[in-house]
Amino acid sequence: MKKYLFPIIMLIVFETIAITLWLTKDNIFYLFNFSYIGCSIALGMFLLIRKHKHARRIVQLLVGLYMLVYLGLICRENMQIEGFWYYLFTGVFEAATIHYAVAKIFGPLLFGRGWCGYACWTAMVLDFLPYKAPSGPRRKLGWIRYITFALSLIFVAALFLTHVGNIGKIMFWAFIIGNVLYYAVGIVLAFVFKDNRAFCKYVCPITVFLKPMSYFALVRVKCDRSKCVSCGKCRRVCPMDVDVTDNSRKRKNGTECILCMECVKNCPKKAL
Repeated sequence: MKKYLFPIIMLIVFETIAITLWLTKDNIFYLFNFSYIGCSIALGMFLLIRKHKHARRIVQLLVGLYMLVYLGLICRENMQIEGFWYYLFTGVFEAATIHYAVAKIFGPLLFGRGWCGYACWTAMVLDFLPYKAPSGPRRKLGWIRYITFALSLIFVAALFLTHVGNIGKIMFWAFIIGNVLYYAVGIVLAFVFKDNRAFCKYVCPITVFLKPMSYFALVRVKCDRSKCVSCGKCRRVCPMDVDVTDNSRKRKNGTECILCMECVKNCPKKAL
């Protein structure tokens, strides 16, 4: 039962968040919302431990589709970064601000960039493309993410500064248009660079939050150097170009790890 401890811990963490928000916000939606996400993640981890081939993909679809279709399209909540700025400017701790606090600002201190590997609805689609592992060297294009980050902030700030009416409706359409653009750019980059995760590496504005917090993540892939034979297979299958054989916090692309466990599954010596 020891190997199932982590899924149980993750379920407890999300249930604690669910109950706390339900009681403090007096809204039962948060109980169902975070309980569902917690159960989905715990199920995925259970399947991963059981070596189910599609464990991570199941979680991606369960959580990603829920957030994209139900929260985004049906409930009309902008769960992209524009929605975060919107609620931040209005001074309300709801929807996107809670989502960002849990998944992208404080959550990564525990599970790093697990969001990117198991819940992101953009990556959920991009991971269906044929380039599971990068075929070439990483490009020095990470600076683009800071431009998209700044543009999202400027866009929402401009709406408030110019006192545009019906900002809530604009946020919904920004969510629709933003997702279409994300998918279009992500798919084009994947085929140009032959890398499904090119969008995540170079363009995604969310990584501005995720990268610094992930540096301190408690949950990390570590290498047993006594077993490692330096075959390099883990680095070849890693979609994010992480050198998991280095256990230090400063390892190459260390803050990029999405905990997909491809390195663990492919290690011939079970050193990871």
